Amino acid sequence: MKTPRSLALAASALLIAGCGVLPEGPDPMPSDWVPTASASPAARAGAISPDGFSAAQRMTVRLRNIGCGFIATGTGFIYDSTTLITNRHVIENSRQIQVSTYNGTSLTTTAVSSTTVADIAIVRIEESVLTSFAKLAQEDPEDGDVITVIGYPNGGELTTVSGVVLGATSDPLDSSIGQVLLTSAEVEPGSSGSPVLNESGAVVGVVYAKTDDDRSLIVPVSTLRTLLNETSLLVPEALSCDTATGSSS
Repeated sequence: MKTPRSLALAASALLIAGCGVLPEGPDPMPSDWVPTASASPAARAGAISPDGFSAAQRMTVRLRNIGCGFIATGTGFIYDSTTLITNRHVIENSRQIQVSTYNGTSLTTTAVSSTTVADIAIVRIEESVLTSFAKLAQEDPEDGDVITVIGYPNGGELTTVSGVVLGATSDPLDSSIGQVLLTSAEVEPGSSGSPVLNESGAVVGVVYAKTDDDRSLIVPVSTLRTLLNETSLLVPEALSCDTATGSSS
């Protein structure tokens, strides 16, 4: 039986903010070791509100990047009353970031920052009446752990998919320092920035890419915690067109 680590080394990845496609990479990974998800953590991630949404769904937001000659969509999640977490490539080359919640409420963006340490960005919003915030897990998930991804694939409806952690690998996109995690959860363009939850509903990672067989690559929560604790690693992003880099996405 092939180990999760050996499978992960063959990963060929795509950014999934609804805009970026990488050149053709290596052959698809073998698929002879794919554990089956046995539960949907999102169903237990906090109390269900009267409108039928769980806390995990209420904290997940849709992002729309009104960029320099393009429009792209992504996902993010609410960390606290003024902070959202998403991917760096979701907010790149943006003139305006539009944010909306599960019930269509619009949130006003005040600042954006990102890092080169990982494909992570922090979006600041005006103080809001939001009450559902992400709980970050203390440790990264282990191989075989059941996870759930909540997001807005293709900029559409709020969607939940489950999978399992397949193992750690070096980042095939070279967008992260250190290792990232490969999971069997299938994601689509627009899923970038989606929270990845464990069976207790705590965030264990952030989706940032997919392989050519639609599995997901995630930034582990340990990396996210480091960035939130070391704010010097975050650099403000100007919401304007960068003529030096053009308008592609």
